[in-house]
This record gives sequence, C-alpha cells and structure tokens, in this order.
Amino acid sequence: MKTMTCKQLGGTCNKEFRAKTFEEMAEMSKKHGMEMFQKGDVKHIKAMNDMMELMKNPKDMKLWFESKRKDFDALPEDG
Repeated sequence: MKTMTCKQLGGTCNKEFRAKTFEEMAEMSKKHGMEMFQKGDVKHIKAMNDMMELMKNPKDMKLWFESKRKDFDALPEDG
C-alpha cells in the first residue's frame, strides 16, 4: 500500500488516500473530488475545472497522468 494526498494528485487538501495501485489511487481521488464538488467546495471545484481544461488536450492529460504515476511509483510502501 502507498499513500498520497489530494494535493499530490492535483487537488487542494491533505486528505490521504491509500491504495495498492495507481489506478485505485486515481479512482479514490476522483470520488473525493466529486464528493467535494457536490458539497460546493470552491477550492476543489476550481481544481476540477483546471483538470477539465487539461483533459481537453489528450497529450497534456497523458503527460500529467504519467507524471502522477511516476510520483506514485517512487513512493515507499507504507510501513
């Protein structure tokens, strides 16, 4: 298991996510973002809007995703 925060994944808070794979981590982050959007959290809404802009360019989105995967891969396993 590895741990990353919302901020490390492009968000705005220090909520921690623990997962075995980057795909699981990304899904947890996405779910958290949607929950915060539904609550009307302005900072998270801005971060989500920024991500939507990034998604308009598949090449940029791929580079962003690969960079976050490398960050995940570089993390030590939780003790």
